[in-house]
Amino acid sequence: MPVTLVIHGGAGNVIPATVNGKDAEYTQSLKAALDAGYKVLDGGGAAMDAVVAAIVELENNPLFNAGRGAVFTKKGLNEMDAALMNGKTLEAGAIAGVRNIKNPIMLAREVMLHSNHVFLSGNGASEFALTRGIEMAPDEYFFNKERYEQWLDIRDSDHYQLDHKGDNLKGGDANPDYKFGTVGAVACDADGNLAAGTSTGGMTNKRFGRIGDSPVIGAGTYANNATCAISCTGHGEPFLRAVVAHDVSCLMEYKGLSLQEACDIVIKDKLVKLGGEGGLIAVDGQGNGLFCFNSAGMFRAMRSSQGKEEVAFYGA
Repeated sequence: MPVTLVIHGGAGNVIPATVNGKDAEYTQSLKAALDAGYKVLDGGGAAMDAVVAAIVELENNPLFNAGRGAVFTKKGLNEMDAALMNGKTLEAGAIAGVRNIKNPIMLAREVMLHSNHVFLSGNGASEFALTRGIEMAPDEYFFNKERYEQWLDIRDSDHYQLDHKGDNLKGGDANPDYKFGTVGAVACDADGNLAAGTSTGGMTNKRFGRIGDSPVIGAGTYANNATCAISCTGHGEPFLRAVVAHDVSCLMEYKGLSLQEACDIVIKDKLVKLGGEGGLIAVDGQGNGLFCFNSAGMFRAMRSSQGKEEVAFYGA
């Protein structure tokens, strides 16, 4: 059985102007995450462990809006969400609105394996993290000067930003100047088992404990050995309403569509009709991996034992 790892670092208006001369940095960062995850698969390891290894690498990199690079909320805090799903067992773990967790994807895995629950949030999730010995980090670890200045620009308004650059938003409409810095990974291991994970810092200046699609099983993250593993990135509200990740799986299971056909219908038709911008990464049980997005670009990378390797940002 071929092994495959696919990762993303966000989608949106990913063009040279918004990448801002950091092509080499993004390339190196995506390759480092690809190396970390693929090493697990190449050594005969499980898809879920490969997904976690890749996402930890991305969470540790301030280029991406997850973990160390998480954006600031209305209150000037870093609140993070993450989810992980095992396609073999349909077990899942998710956390939302956590603070000072160095690697949220690690906490999501602990929720899956040791909590008897699927979804924990806020202080409760942090309390559980302490019982499991999850590594914590001080506020200073998450401080990013560029992100902080963006927050200062809009903190006294009702506006919010979806990620790094662009005009401010109000009322939830996606803006083409934005990159969605959510990170994610999907994998197929040598036994044909699938896994998916997603991690994010949400939106700059978000209020009221807002949660997007990333940690919601079936919306931003889903894995099922019978169909596929999916991790999404984009403007979370439309992805939630469209239940994007599970919808792809359903089209494969109930209509017999291929992975590519199902992804194209959901991302390039159904999601567009809801005004949703972004994309997803996917892999099926035969090790077929793909990227699918309706935005200008997506930070993405893939490697498989069949010799396929790609690192890209721009274009469809």
